[in-house]
Amino acid sequence: MKKEPICAWSEQGCKEGKNYSIAQYFQYNDGGRTEAGFKGTTGDCGVRAIAIVTELPYKEVYNLVNNYAKLEKTGKRKKRISNARTGLYRKTLDQIMFNLGWEWKATMEIGKGCTTHLRADELPEGRILARVSKHYTTIINGVINDIFDPSRQGERCVYGYYYKLN
Repeated sequence: MKKEPICAWSEQGCKEGKNYSIAQYFQYNDGGRTEAGFKGTTGDCGVRAIAIVTELPYKEVYNLVNNYAKLEKTGKRKKRISNARTGLYRKTLDQIMFNLGWEWKATMEIGKGCTTHLRADELPEGRILARVSKHYTTIINGVINDIFDPSRQGERCVYGYYYKLN
């Protein structure tokens, strides 16, 4: 039984002489992790986000990530490779999403500061996978789909997001 989204936070105010009211909704969604038989807590936000946004089965995405990780190289600065259970490097996520037909839209530039926050009124409609500090999350038509609300009351900065061209 799927639960209805809950209001994670809301705000009202006056901006540029106009009243406004914003509500951010959150939907608990583990991307099929529990259904696939995985238990406990882990650092699999990348796998969950890909599974949710692409609607692919969690186990399929889990295996996909580990297969891409085998192609990674380590070095002096990069000591480990991506792992579906413990974390996914940005470059590997880029490769996976591009190969699945998704585009990247950067929302932050060096020296410009934060221009887009993790909130419905600053992100486009549709299905997107957003990259924020140390986390990947999915937003579907303005509703955050994750195992927790990562928005920090609408203050969390979005580095960019993946979107699918129609």
